[in-house]
Amino acid sequence: MDDLIVRQTIRGQYRAGIDMLGQAVELCPEELWLSSEYQNRFWHIAYHSAFYVHFYLQPSEADFKPWAKHRSDSNYLGPRPWSKDEPFELPAPYSKEDVQEYLNLCRNEVEKQIPIVCFEASSGFSWLPFNKLALQLYTIRHLQHHTGQLVDRLRNVVGLGVGWAGSR
Repeated sequence: MDDLIVRQTIRGQYRAGIDMLGQAVELCPEELWLSSEYQNRFWHIAYHSAFYVHFYLQPSEADFKPWAKHRSDSNYLGPRPWSKDEPFELPAPYSKEDVQEYLNLCRNEVEKQIPIVCFEASSGFSWLPFNKLALQLYTIRHLQHHTGQLVDRLRNVVGLGVGWAGSR
């Protein structure tokens, strides 16, 4: 398959996934954004999703530079995987505006990284034993998994739906 077609397809799926998460963030009422009714709050899932798009778009863990507003451990939805016995403290919430700002950073990273990534190279992350092409699919799947959680929450709690974003 043509490399350009693969890059355009991957970029389009990232764009659509980020747009759908952005819609969910925009539509979420403040009371649901902060609600403790769920183990993982809406804002936290939205931030977690954006963080891992940003993180896995980098060439490697060593190349990653956290977003200027990143708070330590705010990317984890529970105890850190290597420290499951340590208590998890929920970080201070991010605002909807903060998450939208972070999603814009992610959009820019998609435009910067996808044209230059070597799909055949290793993932760059020791715990993900596959190549960069598989990493892109893995990351898009992760983004959509959590976006689906949030869209379902919006529909069930406040009766709002998120429009489908096609590949663009």
